[in-house]
Amino acid sequence: MSVSGTLYVVATPIGNLEDIGARALRVLREVALIAAEDTRHSARLLQHFGIATPLVACHEHNERDQGGRLVGRLLAGEDLALISDAGTPLISDPGYHLVRNARAAGVRVVPVPGACALIAALSAAGLASDRFIFEGFLPARAAGRRQRLQALVEEPRTLIFYEAPHRLLESLEDMRVLFGDDRPAVLARELTKAFETIKGASLGELCAWVAADSNQQRGECVLLIEGWQAPVGEEALSAEALRVLDLLLAELPLKRAAALAAEITGVRKNLLYQQALERHKTMD
Repeated sequence: MSVSGTLYVVATPIGNLEDIGARALRVLREVALIAAEDTRHSARLLQHFGIATPLVACHEHNERDQGGRLVGRLLAGEDLALISDAGTPLISDPGYHLVRNARAAGVRVVPVPGACALIAALSAAGLASDRFIFEGFLPARAAGRRQRLQALVEEPRTLIFYEAPHRLLESLEDMRVLFGDDRPAVLARELTKAFETIKGASLGELCAWVAADSNQQRGECVLLIEGWQAPVGEEALSAEALRVLDLLLAELPLKRAAALAAEITGVRKNLLYQQALERHKTMD
């Protein structure tokens, strides 16, 4: 009876090569083959550490086809390693299909932990880390990006995003508009590299700072946003109360809409009336 090999999911450095672990180096030396996102990029890493293990490309464009061949080698008894260009594989990187197919085939999948940009950023950001949500990369198009952010406006957990440097300022501006100028945020850029920057400020201040310095619009970027905190006391207006008010304002006179919204939501009529006035001014 043949025994299948093991698929090792190996984290590699996100910048500083000293961050790779002894276990990761041993595994990369001992496996029969390393599946890499970009073989040219990973070849430099292996050369630095004197590792001669063969490489094969496994990226988003060929992962489904390549995965079957790799699982076949695993079932034949070979040990393989999966790495990405930097950090932990599968975290906004390829590898999901290979890992899923390997597990479905009964292959043992073993993580070899190490660097991960989102965790490194969170550990140094000074924002709440007991509960957080990782959103990966936002949609590239403005409409899709704003729609995604709008859905997160009242998310109470710390928000973490990856962003491409050429879209960083646009994303920050959208966050400022939707989350508010005063929402605390952190930009963690080029982590573990020579020009590492971890800047905490309000979204308004952070937008201005990045806009004024083009150097901050370069390199690998992680954005962290403090989670939404519900207003307290009788002045609090929930998103649901505002939604009801907006629906009624579209059909009824201002006073009647505020009164009916108060009956439906239980919020004070005067408070809803003031909100209705503000919305009316905005539309004028």
